[in-house]
Amino acid sequence: MRIALGSDHAGLALKRAIVEHLGASAGDHTLDDRGTHDAHSVDYPDIAADLSRVVASGGADLGILVCGTGIGMSMAANRVPGVRAALCTHSYLARMTRAHNDANVLCLGERVVGLGVALDIVDAFITTPFEGGRHARRVEKINALDGAAHAVEPTPRS
Repeated sequence: MRIALGSDHAGLALKRAIVEHLGASAGDHTLDDRGTHDAHSVDYPDIAADLSRVVASGGADLGILVCGTGIGMSMAANRVPGVRAALCTHSYLARMTRAHNDANVLCLGERVVGLGVALDIVDAFITTPFEGGRHARRVEKINALDGAAHAVEPTPRS
């Protein structure tokens, strides 16, 4: 699996810990650290856009973005067509967003979750497969909202 990682200055320490964690358990993982690489202030939308374009274009299977809260990264990442970014604060959310939403970018907040919890979230995110089925139709509708797929007719409510 190809995993792209990125952070701003406020998420740098957690991103480094995630890179170390994934590198130690790499197996079939290829890691692409998209920056930042030092503690100098950077603008999180730039990092999120770069990583999100890599994921949306197929250059990475999944992405992980870290900033202080994860909120800014998730907002910016979700502006890139084809990206379904999810801000997760525990592993249940990570499993559900992969299984039901086919999320392809995980967003974390270094100031929000502790290291052990963050690593559990990462592991849940990268190991949980998309269930497809009824969820695929819903993901298609999400994609249609950003123009990444053909428009889908709304399903009548019963």
